[in-house]
Amino acid sequence: MNVVFDFGGVLFNWHPPTLLARHLPQRVHDEATARRWVADFFQGYSGDWGDFDRGTVEPGPLAERIAARTGLAVDEARRVIDAVPAELTPIPDTVELLHALHAAGRPLYFLSNMPEPYARHLEATHGFLALFRGGVFSARAGLCKPEAEIFSHCAHAHGLEPARTLFIDDVVHNVEAARRAGWQAIHFVDADQCARELRGFGLL
Repeated sequence: MNVVFDFGGVLFNWHPPTLLARHLPQRVHDEATARRWVADFFQGYSGDWGDFDRGTVEPGPLAERIAARTGLAVDEARRVIDAVPAELTPIPDTVELLHALHAAGRPLYFLSNMPEPYARHLEATHGFLALFRGGVFSARAGLCKPEAEIFSHCAHAHGLEPARTLFIDDVVHNVEAARRAGWQAIHFVDADQCARELRGFGLL
């Protein structure tokens, strides 16, 4: 069975409230303001940020759009955008799980909503990505999860038979979309829980 990993929240840390509190301390100073700014800045990964994930807007124009919409200064918005790569640090337990699957001979792929600048950073920085036989970044496909088309694109691009493909993602609606596409799927909570479910599939 092919195993397909999401990146943010599964293989790499991704916690927007911490990101915004660190880089917009004058705006984010408690849990309530963190929730508000996460919602306003990222729009549930639709809107402006969704266009960034899809590869249709560059960081500079994105900062201008976010600033115009939220009332942030352009340099504040750009500070957050530019800080994201450093926030995407590997989750050691999941990296260990990736190595275990590779050692067991499982074909590994990825499917991630990821803007192009961040995709380039991850490829240049983390050697363990060589364990993947291939994958799809949203910005390069011009498609985003949970759209059905991105699952079809990934399967076609890498010759994956949906029924023999297992997707791991931390976002429930992406897991549900994978299942609608005919894939198996695990809703990722943490590496221990994921490992238990992978053993249930006979993959570890």
